Amino acid sequence: MPDTPLIETTTKWVLDTYTYNSLHMVNSLEWLDRIAPGSPEAVRLATLTHDMERAFPGPDQPLWNGDEDYAYYVAHSNRSARIVGEWLRGQECAPPFIHQVEELIKVHEFGGWPEADLVQAADSLSFLDVNVDLFLGFAKTGKYRPGQVKAKFVYSHDRIRIPWVQELAKPMMDRAIERLEVR
Repeated sequence: MPDTPLIETTTKWVLDTYTYNSLHMVNSLEWLDRIAPGSPEAVRLATLTHDMERAFPGPDQPLWNGDEDYAYYVAHSNRSARIVGEWLRGQECAPPFIHQVEELIKVHEFGGWPEADLVQAADSLSFLDVNVDLFLGFAKTGKYRPGQVKAKFVYSHDRIRIPWVQELAKPMMDRAIERLEVR
């Protein structure tokens, strides 16, 4: 699917601003385009920007302690939605479009309706595709315990609400866990 000018501009913003983990963000969009070709621009944009709050350290930035924590995921999602919404206003996007993107980002950890489930699934697939080494490194250095890293791998798979996509992700999760256990 050819990218719109807004997707191209946003991709550049993601790459320039979130250098630490922009690969995951861009890869999430690539996964969305594989599992749901032709998705609406708001769904594609939410997928591309779902974790942007992590690129903007600040006193209101939630910190993940390595445990699966609902309150953290809500705070992270809401902060990302706010930051992306502000950026989209700067791009002079229509308020209803901005609202739609913000609402999708707010639930990107959980899904909840068909479009939100796609954003969530693409995030999980990308995590299991490109962030496994990052988390294996966290386990190796002791930043997070191996049990916490394993729980993150399992969570990334189990939260997928689209059954056929969850099946697609299972071998990825299994490989990640296997690599964790043999390290």
